[in-house]
Amino acid sequence: MGSCVFCQIVSGDLAAHIVVRDEVCVAFLDRRPVFEGHVLVVPHEHHETLADLPGDLVGPLFQRVQRLELAIERGLGAQGAWVAINNRVSQSVPHLHVHVVPRTKGDGLKGFFWPRRRYRDEDHLAETAAVLAAAYTELGLDGTSRSAG
Repeated sequence: MGSCVFCQIVSGDLAAHIVVRDEVCVAFLDRRPVFEGHVLVVPHEHHETLADLPGDLVGPLFQRVQRLELAIERGLGAQGAWVAINNRVSQSVPHLHVHVVPRTKGDGLKGFFWPRRRYRDEDHLAETAAVLAAAYTELGLDGTSRSAG
């Protein structure tokens, strides 16, 4: 799928601020985030919708989403996260992607109105990706801290 933007990110042909790259997925910062730290999680293979994703990848993909949600809380100090998938309608790129968006009480997000923001610059993107990647690495796949005892 050479014309798919997310396939190009997965293959490394298009630059992105990667938070996670493993055998299951690539997770990277959304360039027009709802809030700073908004991550998109995509499977390596091109699948347009959640219904198209093979069953044996559903669990592993969502383990990464779960771990990223915790990384967002710990790395950015978020109080929680909004996790969402658009299937076809409102899906800006027709490659399955899970939005993991940091949330804090009183952040102004209401319903499905998504006011988009921009990062200050490329350094800000890189710093945010590095903070989230470090918090993600610190967590085991089960979501517990590797340093916990």
